[in-house]
Amino acid sequence: MTHSRNPKTLFFFLFTLFSASSCMENVNVSSENLEKLKEFNVSWDSPSKNSLGSMPAGNGDIGINLWVEENGDLLFYLSKTDAWSANARLLKIGKVRLSLSPSPFQTGKPFLQELILQDGVIHIEAGDPGEKVSIHVWIDANHPVVELDVKSQQKITASVATEPWRLEQREILENTVEIHSAYGLKSVIVEKDTILDNDMEFVIWAHRNERSSWQDNLTMQGLEGYIEKGKDPLLHKTFGALIHSGAMQKTTPKKLETEDPVSQFSVSVFALTDQTNSLDQWVKEISQISRKVNSLSREKRLKAHTNWWQSFWDRSHIFVNTQNEQEKDKIFNVNQGYVLQRYMNACSGRGSYPIKFNGSIFTVDTEYLDNRFGGLDADYRQWGGPYWWQNTRLPYWSMLLAGDFDLMQPLFKMYRDVLDIRKFVTKTYYGHEGAFYIETMRHWGTFAEVNYGHDRPADMPLDKTVNTFIRYYWQSGLEFSLMALDYYAITKDEKTLQEVILPVVTEVITFFDQHWGRDENGKILFDPAMALETYQVAVNPLPEIVGINKVCTELLKLPETVISNEQQKQYKRLITELPEIPMREVDGEKLLAPAHEYSGKQNIENPELYAIFPYRRYSVGKDDIKLGIRTFKARDSRENRGWQQHSIKAAYLGLAEEAAELMADYFNASTTYYRFPTMWGPNYDWTPDQCHGSVAMTALQRMLLQYEGDEIYLLPAWPKNWDVDFKLHAPNNTTIEGILKNGEITRLIITPDEREKDVLNKLK
Repeated sequence: MTHSRNPKTLFFFLFTLFSASSCMENVNVSSENLEKLKEFNVSWDSPSKNSLGSMPAGNGDIGINLWVEENGDLLFYLSKTDAWSANARLLKIGKVRLSLSPSPFQTGKPFLQELILQDGVIHIEAGDPGEKVSIHVWIDANHPVVELDVKSQQKITASVATEPWRLEQREILENTVEIHSAYGLKSVIVEKDTILDNDMEFVIWAHRNERSSWQDNLTMQGLEGYIEKGKDPLLHKTFGALIHSGAMQKTTPKKLETEDPVSQFSVSVFALTDQTNSLDQWVKEISQISRKVNSLSREKRLKAHTNWWQSFWDRSHIFVNTQNEQEKDKIFNVNQGYVLQRYMNACSGRGSYPIKFNGSIFTVDTEYLDNRFGGLDADYRQWGGPYWWQNTRLPYWSMLLAGDFDLMQPLFKMYRDVLDIRKFVTKTYYGHEGAFYIETMRHWGTFAEVNYGHDRPADMPLDKTVNTFIRYYWQSGLEFSLMALDYYAITKDEKTLQEVILPVVTEVITFFDQHWGRDENGKILFDPAMALETYQVAVNPLPEIVGINKVCTELLKLPETVISNEQQKQYKRLITELPEIPMREVDGEKLLAPAHEYSGKQNIENPELYAIFPYRRYSVGKDDIKLGIRTFKARDSRENRGWQQHSIKAAYLGLAEEAAELMADYFNASTTYYRFPTMWGPNYDWTPDQCHGSVAMTALQRMLLQYEGDEIYLLPAWPKNWDVDFKLHAPNNTTIEGILKNGEITRLIITPDEREKDVLNKLK
C-alpha cells in the first residue's frame, strides 16, 4: 500500500489506510517502545575529565549535571527552576561531591555510566570483579530529592559534601564577559551562600535574598504605581539544599562521613525554594520535608518514580528507520536527538517557571573552555534571566503533538500570573484597555532594564524602549494565544481554558483592537510598528495581520458558553478590519512580504514566513500553498541552527526532502566541547541550547502529522525512503499510532474509536 506525498491526496490516502485494517499488525505498543528506547540510552565506558562531560537528569523542577572524575569522585551540580537571585539571575543551588575509599574510579579499571531513559535513572558501575561498586542516581519524580543508592562488593568508607563557590560577596562589573549573565543590569553584587552549622544531623546550605531588584525595575519603567498592588517575587526568596544519609555522621558543616566501612548506603539531597520570613523558617521547612519523605518507603518511591517515567514515554514516540546504509548513523542521531531533547524537556518542564532557552537548568562551569567564555562559574548563562518569547516558545510547540501537556503548564501559569501588570502597563503607557506582552520579559512581566533603557533621554516617552530591536515587537501575546488555543483544541481542557487561557487571550486581542487607528478604508493601520526584530520600521507587518486573523478565527470556534456574543462580534469585526496580507514581486513572481512598508533591517529572521509557522496561513491543505513555497524558497536568512525554524516551515509546506535534510542537520550537529549528545550550543544563546533541539523535534513531528481544526494531515512531509513507527496527539483528545515500512502502512490506530468514525465520515 504505497501513498502519495502530494498534499492534495492526503485525505484520500488517510481513507485508504483506514480501509486496509486487515493488513495491520497487532502489537503491544508500550512494552515494544520501551524496548526500542533502550537503544538510545547514553552509555559511557570511561569517566569524564570535568563538568563538560556531565550527564543531565531531573524531575521537572530539580536538575543535576552529574559526572565521575578520572581517578576521583562522583560530582553533580544541583539546580532548580525557581532559584532566582536578588538580581533575577537563575542560579545553581550548589555542587555535591561523593567520595569513596578505596575509589573504584581509577584509570584502567572497568567503568560504565548509563542513562536508563525508561526509568529516569543514571546507573554507574566501576571497579574490578570482587571490588565492584554500583551507584543508582535518580531525582524522585514525585518528591524534591536527589537520591544516590550505593552498593559495593567490598566494604568501603564514604563521604558526601557540598562544595560552594559563592563564598564571599563580590561584584560583577560592567563591560565584562560575565555581566551578560545578569543581562539587563549594569553591574551586580553576588551574595554569598550560608552554610548552616546548628544542625547535628544534616548538611544544610542556602542562598537568601535580603534585597531585590524588583522595585527599581518597576520604578525605572514608570510603573511605581504597581508596587503597592504587586508582590516582590525576589525579596526573601531562599533556595538551598539539605544532605542526609542514615549511614553517615556530620563531621564538618559541609560534610557527612561514614564512621565504619559499609557495603551499601544511600544519600538524599533535598532542594527547596520558598519566600520565608526568616532563614530559620526555611531551614525548618526543608528539614520537615526531608523527614516526611524519608518516612516513606524508598522502594515504593522508586517504583512510583519509574512508573512516572514509563508513563511519560508511553504518551508518544517517534522511531525512524532507513534501509539506506549510508544514512544509518544520521537516522540514529535523529532518533536519539529527539528522545534526549524530549527527556531534557521533561527533566526541567514541571517547575514553577518555564524552561529557560539559554541553558535550562543544566548550565555548568566553563573553567575548561578555551574560548572567551572560559573560567566562569556554573551560574553563568549568556542572556541571563529574562525570557525571550522568540526563544522560549520553541520547546512548547514540540509538546503539543507529543502529548506533554503537563510540561506546558508553567508557561501558561507565567503568562496568566503577569496579566495584571501587563494590563497596568497598557493603561499607564497608552491609556486604553487590554494587555500587550513583550519580547524580553522578566519573569514578573516587565522589560529587562537595559532594553527599556538605563540612560534614557529626558524627553523619551514612557512607552518607548531605548532598544530598537524590541520597541514594537509584541508578537508574544498573539503566538502564545494560538499555542494555548491549540492546546485546548487537542486536550479539551475546559478548566485551563477558562481560568488561564481566555483571560490572557481576550486581553491580548483587546489590546490589538484598541491600540491602532483605522485608515480611510476602515482597516487597522499598524503604524508605528515593526516586523519582528528584523525590520525596526514597518507599516502593516505581516505577522500582526496573519496572527490576529488566526487567533480570532480560533476563538470563534470555541463553545458559545465561553465566548460572549459581544466577543464574537469583536473577533468577526477585527478579521474584516485587517489590512490585506503584504505582498511583493521578485523576478516577476508574487511573494509574501514582511510588511506593506519596511526598512531598517537589523536581524536575520524572515517575518514573512510567520504566515507559514506559527500561523499556518499557507501550509499543507491550503489552496494557496504554492505562494508559501515560493516565498520560502526565496527567503533571505538560511542559517540552520539554534532558533532558526526553516525545517518546521518546510514541513508545513509539504517539502518532505528539504524538511528531512534541515531537521536531520540539527540532530546531527556537534556538541563541540560537551560529552552529552544534546548539549548543543551556544549557537545564538547558551549551552545546552533549548531552541536547537526543540526546533528539530517540532519539525520531525510536523513531517508526520499536522492538523487544522478537526482535519488531520498524516505524513504530509515524510521522505519516501524513511520508515517510521510513531504515536502522536491530535485535536479532540485523539491519538494516532502508525507504522510505515517500505512505503506501506502496516499499522494505524486512531483513539478513541468514535474519533476514527468522525475522520472516516469526513473523508468519504
